[in-house]
Amino acid sequence: MVLNTRVADRPELPWFALGVVALALVGFGLSSLIGIAPAWIAAAGAVVLVLRERVSLGDATRAAQPAFLVFVLALGIIVHAASQHGLSSAVAHLIPHGTTLPVLLAVAGISAVLANLLNNLPATLILLPVVVTGGADQVLAMLVGVNLGPNLTYVGSLATLLWRRIVHAHDQDTDLGEFTRLGLRTVPLALASSTVALWLALQVL
Repeated sequence: MVLNTRVADRPELPWFALGVVALALVGFGLSSLIGIAPAWIAAAGAVVLVLRERVSLGDATRAAQPAFLVFVLALGIIVHAASQHGLSSAVAHLIPHGTTLPVLLAVAGISAVLANLLNNLPATLILLPVVVTGGADQVLAMLVGVNLGPNLTYVGSLATLLWRRIVHAHDQDTDLGEFTRLGLRTVPLALASSTVALWLALQVL
């Protein structure tokens, strides 16, 4: 009886929303091939979900977090200006040359540290002009760093900041200590193993 009650109380998976997200991810992968900006794919997915759920314009606008979007835009502008005035040059001195495994591990590690210090979007804007001169191998290692590394801290990722805002909006608390402990247990190993897997894949290709 207890088991049946638990099954009955379990919320149903939002299959339609999951399908839209899956199609959007496929669209992101194909967008560069067909010359469409990823923003249009994301916008189309959002419109489909809004129409399906019959969400009002006001609710949709609030869900889009306009203040957070302005914050992201301002962050990008500030970092771009700082990069143009010497920040990218300073970071360039830290990035080693080459495509060996130690170099890729260093690129991923530096990218992860920078993402946790500045947030992953600014870190990407700063690092990309630097690592692109080192070839696709370094760019991919940088992407590993700015995507896995930020899971170590709250401020490391825009996605985490947005998640925290949503959680607090639903009157749920988040434990900074637990988040950090989980990050320390998982991020270094995931970062290192993913970079090694990347290096192995590049050797095959």
